[in-house]
Amino acid sequence: MAAALRLAFFGLVGLWLLIAPAFAQEISQEAFERWETLAKGAEETIDAERGSNDTFEALRVRIADFRGQFDTARDQNANRIATLREQLAALGPKPEGEGAPAESADVAAKREELNDQLAALLLPVQRAETAFVRADNLVGEIDRILRDRQARELLTVTPSPLNPAHWQPAFTELSRAVNGLWNENPRKGKERSWDELRSTLPIAFLLLVLGSILILRGKKWSRVIVDKLRRLGARGLGIWRFVVSLLEVILPFAGMVLLALAAISTQFFGDAGHELLLSIAVLAGIMMGVRWVSERVFSPSDDEALILLPPEKRAELRFHVAVITVMIVLGEVATLILESGFYAEATKAVLTFPPMLVSSIALYRIGTVFRGYEVVLNEDEPDAEPRISSFSRVVRWLGTGAVIVGLISPILLAAGYFRAADAILPPYILTLILLGLVMSLQRFTADVYGTVTGQGVQARDALWPVLFGLILLVLVAPVLALVWGARITDLTELWSAVGRGFAIGDSRISPTDFLAFAVIFVIGYGLTRLVQSALRNNVLPKTKIDVGGQNAIVSGLGYVGIFLAALAAVTGAGLDLSSLAIVAGALSVGIGFGLQTVVSNFVSGIILLIERPISEGDWIEVGGQMGYVRDISVRSTRIETFDRTDVIVPNADLVSGTVTNFTRGNTVGRLIVPVGVAYGTDTRHVEKVLREIAEAQPMVLAAPPPNVLMVNFGADSLEFEIRCYLRDVNWMMSIKSDINHAIAARFAEEGFEIPFAQRDLWLRNAEVLTQTKSQTQSKTEKKDDTL
Repeated sequence: MAAALRLAFFGLVGLWLLIAPAFAQEISQEAFERWETLAKGAEETIDAERGSNDTFEALRVRIADFRGQFDTARDQNANRIATLREQLAALGPKPEGEGAPAESADVAAKREELNDQLAALLLPVQRAETAFVRADNLVGEIDRILRDRQARELLTVTPSPLNPAHWQPAFTELSRAVNGLWNENPRKGKERSWDELRSTLPIAFLLLVLGSILILRGKKWSRVIVDKLRRLGARGLGIWRFVVSLLEVILPFAGMVLLALAAISTQFFGDAGHELLLSIAVLAGIMMGVRWVSERVFSPSDDEALILLPPEKRAELRFHVAVITVMIVLGEVATLILESGFYAEATKAVLTFPPMLVSSIALYRIGTVFRGYEVVLNEDEPDAEPRISSFSRVVRWLGTGAVIVGLISPILLAAGYFRAADAILPPYILTLILLGLVMSLQRFTADVYGTVTGQGVQARDALWPVLFGLILLVLVAPVLALVWGARITDLTELWSAVGRGFAIGDSRISPTDFLAFAVIFVIGYGLTRLVQSALRNNVLPKTKIDVGGQNAIVSGLGYVGIFLAALAAVTGAGLDLSSLAIVAGALSVGIGFGLQTVVSNFVSGIILLIERPISEGDWIEVGGQMGYVRDISVRSTRIETFDRTDVIVPNADLVSGTVTNFTRGNTVGRLIVPVGVAYGTDTRHVEKVLREIAEAQPMVLAAPPPNVLMVNFGADSLEFEIRCYLRDVNWMMSIKSDINHAIAARFAEEGFEIPFAQRDLWLRNAEVLTQTKSQTQSKTEKKDDTL
């Protein structure tokens, strides 16, 4: 448990101290000689597997340092080597074979000179490459040895703490360690003069008073400080609650440190006692920090609780977390006291067994509560299948793990596998604490984001706070790895491997190449959007280009800009993709067959944007669908029909199919209104009346004038048509309705009859139908008489 706490506390600091980058320097001959001596000694040590873990760790650090130098030297003179190879390629291949023309003396001399220069430059690179491979293999062997030892230690059996024979010696050794700490200072007791003690009492008394005030009044001062800050006009209630809760931990922790310093300033304890006092103060701060996390995650307030369980469940979880933190502190203090002297393996197992057993029980109870946590996303849909939120699934998985660890740990402790239990119980508890800390910080960022944007509580479900939570998880991942037993060297090795990148053919791509690519592409993309915005809002509206043409120019510029940005990013990052040309060619064939429809629509979209046979706002008919063009994208075009529904038409259909554009070029369109009158009506009079009706409409053009035609002798009527041109064809249905209303009114005034279809029905052999009816009636009458 103590090892896990120390790793969690100092892990990140040590990690970042060890991954400082090495600068490119030329490796001297003396350095290679020192490397050879170190490599031979390391190989002998690895073969014999002699030496402690600290010895192997120190040896690994020295080898890894040389490996970093060799890795840098592999890229030495890379630009000059590439230039020489290009010059040799420009000279062409050397003539070979019988009958081949002899190479000129100047070309041969130049070729020989370039080859000599290239060989001289490649010699240190090849030497560094060989040394790098050797160093990398040695590092891998050392890591393997250390991992094997770590695995064997987990399976080491220690004396069982349940054996009563170990109890008395354990408490005896604990008492002896406490007495050793008490008697460590040789000037303690009567030998310590009053003058020496009196000189330190003012400082000790001052620190004691300050520490006591911070512990007793820290919570109240936290609220006072935050209230004063809120009066300055700052917003966000959730933010200030977070700050208050954080100050309620920081101020008492500072008070604990001051109390420890007060005790140390009396010079009454020895060095080990001073270290123990500071460690206790730090452990008290950790305990308050864990309590703070539990208060944030299982807050009594429903608005602040991160896991919204029933209030009684949250209170139970806070209690169990408090029990676990107290047990961790007790176990750690016992370990620190024992480490001041020599102790048996059974002593540590006996003294730490009760705290670990109580922690296991509390962890088991936490797991059972977590397993009952469930959030249904579609509670308002009773007939639908319930959808459980991903967060609740994660909480239930953590609960299952807590139950398993809480059950297994006591069994391992009782069986004597103390190190195995210590390798799973404290790390799992620390994992839950770190995840709770991440949740608390993510909620704080969400509240800050909601305050800045004005979204308030709704910002907690926004995208940016969620992304920040993912970033926090990535940052805490190294700490979790250290907690679960990973060595700092394991993380530095992973970092070095990522820094070296991966090879594709003759090219090596590193994270710096990806970073350069991303930066250049983002800059190019931003400039493209900036130019597009300037054209769309400031330049193009001042021209005579129609809206469709403006959109085509802006869209085309966007495609060109993104292509140029990607090209500049590839070039600027120094990525050599020539080795991928064959693979890319093969993939392009398969992708072309699989996405030929998409590619066809894309090309059709480019054609539509360039030729512009249709534009946004046009009234068109295609594939039996009629409506207004609302948006033309690269793959498809959106048409809004007259019933306000959107129809997505692939661009290929617009290019290869038949499209009727009613408003292309202008909005003038012809309207035809059919009407029929009864036979015997004066046709010339009807023609005159219909022409007057058409000419009376304000949307009907006078040139060309409306025309009235008698088009047919119908089966039921004389058929006429009013043919006229409208100023705006978009008003066709409205004008047609107005003309029909006018026709009905004028025809009523003029006495014109608008006939409807009539049919005369002639029956053959009507007497047969009459006879059949008479027979049916007589049968019915007989049936009634029988009844």
